[in-house]
Amino acid sequence: MVGTTGRFEHDGVEIAYLDQGEHDAPVVLLVHGFASSMRVNWIDPGWVHVLVRAGFRCLAFDHRGHGASDKPKDEAAYTPDRMVGDALALLDAAKVKSATFFGYSMGARVSAFAALMAPERVEKLVLGGLGYGLVAGVGDWGPIAKALRAPSLDDVADERGRMFRAFADKTKSDRLALAACIAHSRQELSEDDVRRIEQPTLVGVGTKDDIAGSAERLAALLPNGQAFEIKGRDHMLAVGDKTFKAAVLDFLDASESA
Repeated sequence: MVGTTGRFEHDGVEIAYLDQGEHDAPVVLLVHGFASSMRVNWIDPGWVHVLVRAGFRCLAFDHRGHGASDKPKDEAAYTPDRMVGDALALLDAAKVKSATFFGYSMGARVSAFAALMAPERVEKLVLGGLGYGLVAGVGDWGPIAKALRAPSLDDVADERGRMFRAFADKTKSDRLALAACIAHSRQELSEDDVRRIEQPTLVGVGTKDDIAGSAERLAALLPNGQAFEIKGRDHMLAVGDKTFKAAVLDFLDASESA
C-alpha cells in the first residue's frame, strides 16, 4: 500500500496531510470535522483503510487550527474561502485535478462551499454528519466557544459546550484556535445555494444526531442528492458506522460506473 505523510504551506499556514493509495486511482479527499483531525475522523475509524482497499486514493489533511497543522488564533483565518483554499491547495500539491470530497460535520460544510467555489475540482460529494443544518444552522455555538476558553471542564455548565470541550481535551486540541475557528466555520448556505450544487451527493446523518439536521430535507434540495439514515447513531458515533461505510462505497461505485 503506497502512502506518504507530510506538510505543505498555503496562505501562510502549514498544513499536515496524508496521501495513501495508488496514484492513478480515483481520488477521495477526506475533510474532517470540528475539533477533530484526520487521524480521529478518518484513520482510526478505518475509513482510509476501507477506501484504499476498495481501489481509491485517499488524500486527507488536518484543518488549520487542528491536529498537526498550524493553529492561528485570528478569527479571520477561518473564513470558508480560506478553509476551502487549504483543501484545493492539497489537490494542487498532490497534482490532482479533481476529487470526490467526503466531509464530516464542519468538513461537510467546507466541502459544500468547495462545490460552489470550485465546481470543476469537485466530482462528487459525501456529506456526513450535516443535513439541513447546512442551511438552517446547527444551533448556538457561542456556549461552545465559551466552553473552549474556560479554565477547565468543571467550569462549563452548558451540555453541548461540555461535550465539545471534553472532546477537545481528549484530542489534546488547541482550544483557543478552535474557539477562533467557530466564528466563521458555521456559516450557512441558502437553499438557492444548495440547489446550485449539481454534483452527485450522498448525505448521511445518524438517526440520533441532534446537531446535523435532516438528511432527507437537504438531499431534496440537491439536484442529484440522496439521503442515508445511519441507524441508532449520534453525531459523534455515526462517522465510523459500518452501514455508513457500505453506503458510501455503494455510492462511489455507482458514481464511478455511471
